[in-house]
Amino acid sequence: MKLSDKAKKRLFTVCAVVFWIGVWQAAAMIINKSLILASPVEVIERLFTLVPEKSFFPSILFSLSKIMLGFLLGTVTGVLFAVLAGKLVFFERLFSPLITAVKAVPVASFTILALIWITSSDLSVLITFLIAVPVVYSNVFEGFRAFDPKLTIMADIFHISPLRRFVGIYLSQIMPYFRSAVKLAVGLCWKSGVAAEVIGTPKGSIGEKLYNSKVYLETADLFAWTLVIIILSLITEKAILLIVDIAAKRIEKL
Repeated sequence: MKLSDKAKKRLFTVCAVVFWIGVWQAAAMIINKSLILASPVEVIERLFTLVPEKSFFPSILFSLSKIMLGFLLGTVTGVLFAVLAGKLVFFERLFSPLITAVKAVPVASFTILALIWITSSDLSVLITFLIAVPVVYSNVFEGFRAFDPKLTIMADIFHISPLRRFVGIYLSQIMPYFRSAVKLAVGLCWKSGVAAEVIGTPKGSIGEKLYNSKVYLETADLFAWTLVIIILSLITEKAILLIVDIAAKRIEKL
């Protein structure tokens, strides 16, 4: 029986993951020091002991809510900026140095500065917001730049209503760029958000757990919480992309 291209891709992905886990296990066996490199087996065992702990799910909920709030605010702001810049050159020139600066400044610098202005509990919201804005802005604005002006001329000729013009011309052109922006921004928000939490160490966050793992040299804990972050990042990415895809299909039916 021949496998479809999609099935082959999934099989290859699984094999690649298994291969690198094998490399990790081999390296852990060679080093033979859990303090330096915990093995995959040790990490999974530690993860199963972390789950029943009272602070496990509250920590996940804390970081998830803060990071996703920053992502949502950054996405809305990035789209708004891109729409303004796509419509008026004035806004493009106005936003350009700001977006460039936000892209260039390291997350650590933003985090340390932000701690002067806000509490550590809200730190990841601001940092993820600052990370999401330039990513979404750049991608959506690129969609506006790739827009074919002949389509609006065609809409004028055929007297297409404003709603159908907005949905059929603008949204259909921008949606692929927006989807790419969201996919990229989610992963970056998790990386930057947790990094900000490690620096600010707000009580009850995943970042605090990572920091404590480093302080007390609990390598298995460090890897286990990192695995949790990867899983959360993948789940939120898939969930958000699913919502975007459903919205795109409904828009096409309008």
